[in-house]
Amino acid sequence: MNRHALLTPEEMGRADAAAIAAGRSGEALMLAAGRAVAEAVRRRFSPRRTLVLAGPGNNGGDGYVLARLLEQAGWPVAMAPLAPPRPGSDAAAAAARWRGPVVPFAAAEVGRAALVVDALFGAGLSRPLSGDVAQLLRSVRAPLVAVDIPSGVDGATGGILGYAPQAALTVTFFRRKPGHLLLPGRDLCGETVLAEIGLPDTVLEAIAPRAFGNAPGLWRPPLRDSGSHKFSRGHVTIPCGAALPGAARLAAGAARRAGAGLVSLATDDAATAAILRGGEPGLMVTTEAVEHLLEDRRRDPWLLGPGLPPDDATRALLRRVTGAGRMVVADGGALTACAGDPAGLQGAAILTPHAGEFLRVFGDPGDDRLAAARKAADVTGAVILLKGSDSIIAAPDGRAAINHNAPPALATAGSGDVLAGLAAGLLGQGMGAFDAACAAAWLHGDAAQRALAGQPAGSPLLPEDLFPEIGKSLASALPSSP
Repeated sequence: MNRHALLTPEEMGRADAAAIAAGRSGEALMLAAGRAVAEAVRRRFSPRRTLVLAGPGNNGGDGYVLARLLEQAGWPVAMAPLAPPRPGSDAAAAAARWRGPVVPFAAAEVGRAALVVDALFGAGLSRPLSGDVAQLLRSVRAPLVAVDIPSGVDGATGGILGYAPQAALTVTFFRRKPGHLLLPGRDLCGETVLAEIGLPDTVLEAIAPRAFGNAPGLWRPPLRDSGSHKFSRGHVTIPCGAALPGAARLAAGAARRAGAGLVSLATDDAATAAILRGGEPGLMVTTEAVEHLLEDRRRDPWLLGPGLPPDDATRALLRRVTGAGRMVVADGGALTACAGDPAGLQGAAILTPHAGEFLRVFGDPGDDRLAAARKAADVTGAVILLKGSDSIIAAPDGRAAINHNAPPALATAGSGDVLAGLAAGLLGQGMGAFDAACAAAWLHGDAAQRALAGQPAGSPLLPEDLFPEIGKSLASALPSSP
């Protein structure tokens, strides 16, 4: 799990301090960081006129090291310091070793460069960029390489502090930060390279990070063994409304492909039941009353929301099912039925709101969506899967994961129903709610990438196009054999 950890700027500062306390000098860390950026630059660019914009702190010190190493490799490099480093600091020592040209911190110098390195502030910036700095960065037309993170991107939230430039390449160190994965910061980073600079993994023990990049290894898919049977793998039950039966069918198809032992669609409408029975042969359809269905303890979990109206009846159904002690994934209509009343969702295991549903239930998340998702999880006691290109999965205990493999083509009606079905199917197989939500988000994105592979750029993606790929995604997430 350590390799998936994300560190806030404050936590990264603690990691540096712990490494130094353990005997690794700050100067050695700076040398390793500058070398990592220089190597990444040389792998991706041919020698060209390069301008390094250097701030007064350690980020600028990394820039001085990088400049010296590029110059030694024959590159034409100049430094443009915003301000001199603090006397006696590691950055000051790095600056003292620079013997090359030093030019004004000015747009004219930027205009002459064929490559610009942003070594101004990195993730440590906590206030909007000053007007002069923002104006200079706006004048960059050459490819830009960011040291740690583009200046102006909040390393904790991915938000923009006034202005941030578009980087072609970002090189960060030891562990990524939430701002590398959260939008809009993720897009501004361009290609992101994570470099090891000599910090031991043991420094994470005291920090105990609570945010992670979502990927296999953070969680494991459920495995079958010789004792498995259909009821041990969960009986997912999905109430289905008459108006949008297709939403429930999409969710059911995903739950089955996630490995659920049984999946039932429940409706009290005979015409809807007839339509549903014309679907996939392995999908069960029942018209029994909910109170009778709840008598069967093997019916667990329940997925409430896809295709259900956001009304009092849906809200009452939610209370009835959670009150019966069943695990519930709440989506769509079940969420909107509790608009303005998060307490109405207490008792559910997983909530899967998109941005609009989150706003209706919990209010405006503001600039820090990660904090907002954590607060929503704390208020409801449920795992929150806040959907988007950078889906956030937050647990009531403070853990959070950021999913970053979802292609834009998933932004289509019905895609969320597939995601909710995956979460329910995995939950029923014994995965904890946080792990099931994380796995569902990753599988959703991976299956979409597989479905789009080989298709012309810009091809549309239908939710049902994911079905043939989900099994492949599950197989790829299994741990490798020793």
